[in-house]
Amino acid sequence: MTKFDVLILSNGPGEVTTWVRPVVKALREKLGDDRSEVRISVVLSPCPNASGKEAAIALAYPEVDRVQSADYFWQFLLWGRTKDNWNWSSKGVIVFLGGDQFFPVVIGKKLGYRTVVYAEWEARWHNLIDRFGVMNPEVSAKVSPKYADKFTVVGDLMLEAQSLVPSTQSPSPIPNSQSPIIGLLPGSKAAKLTQGVPLMLNIAEYIHSKEPEIRFAIPVAPTLDLETLASFADPQNNPFVETFQFSGASLIVPEQSSQHPVLETSKGLNVELHQEYPAYDLLSHCCICLTTVGANTAELGALGVPMLVLLPTQQLDAMRSWDGLPGLLANLPGLGSTFAKIINWLFLRRKGLLAWPNIWAKAEIVPEIVGKLEANEIGEMILDFLAHPEKLEEMRSKLRNARGESGAAEKIAQIVREEISQLGERHGKKIND
Repeated sequence: MTKFDVLILSNGPGEVTTWVRPVVKALREKLGDDRSEVRISVVLSPCPNASGKEAAIALAYPEVDRVQSADYFWQFLLWGRTKDNWNWSSKGVIVFLGGDQFFPVVIGKKLGYRTVVYAEWEARWHNLIDRFGVMNPEVSAKVSPKYADKFTVVGDLMLEAQSLVPSTQSPSPIPNSQSPIIGLLPGSKAAKLTQGVPLMLNIAEYIHSKEPEIRFAIPVAPTLDLETLASFADPQNNPFVETFQFSGASLIVPEQSSQHPVLETSKGLNVELHQEYPAYDLLSHCCICLTTVGANTAELGALGVPMLVLLPTQQLDAMRSWDGLPGLLANLPGLGSTFAKIINWLFLRRKGLLAWPNIWAKAEIVPEIVGKLEANEIGEMILDFLAHPEKLEEMRSKLRNARGESGAAEKIAQIVREEISQLGERHGKKIND
């Protein structure tokens, strides 16, 4: 019988890939790999940005023992039953890594477990949660002094991408003897892909017309299959292909497994599709990347890869990938389009820094380009960067300086270890005794 259970609560693709992954790795390093000693489970809650593949991704992490998808979350929250009727140790810790902070309160009471919440911007339910790991001191400064001992500043989990990069990989561009590679990261969610895919492919075609030796590659998100990605480049499936004056692209899968699939545009450009995950080796060899807002900017920043962050607004109701209540309202049947237009209009009026490296630095060190974007204008910006490598090197240097120290996952794992040790002492056992 397992002595202790650690239950990870999470939700969307960004949280599963950038928060859960480093935390479960750190937990195994702190708590050991003996599954009779500590078992790690992941339960996902519904998320408007989810792809449906989050459970499979979490289950692929070798540190995780079992995973339940979001489809069965409500029965677990309400009645404490999982789909497969999991058994639970009498002693355990819940670690919150995405969703609603009230979930660990309810589930912690049902299981009788201690609760640890990672709070990025705001910590809630101070009297009902046992421990908080917060991103910065400003989060804990908002709480009553009587709860101060529950709070530990752990840092930004988004920075953990750099700690997962093998030491043999370098964030430097590829050697001059090879063709330069530009990375295209249109996102993983339909709301971003709808505009991002045709825009970025159109930009790639423009650059290719000027510099045909440049290669282009898309690191395909693990939550996305190739056919779905290709559908956003098809004018019959995506009306925004014509909006961006792009003529479309088709998926080509080679017979030889040693070759990468490609999106072949009507103008003959082949954009390589890389499905290895994480794609740090590819990204670290890109001279520059085009990306949208989100976790991609954190990973690129941690790798020191220059980027342009694009947020096209050709149609205000197209962007519906917001978290929380705004995301739910923007995706309502019938009224969703109206809510999306209002939310995005308000967002653009109050827009601050969007890319994670800029948030870390509190300054725009990577360009954020918002508006009705034109492929040739963005293409000329990229060509200017390539013609002036000193600008790219300056951006790399600023990215390295902005990313700060990693270690949030290790500090969260240490909090969990402390909670488990206290549970063991109460029951006459210690972790790894």
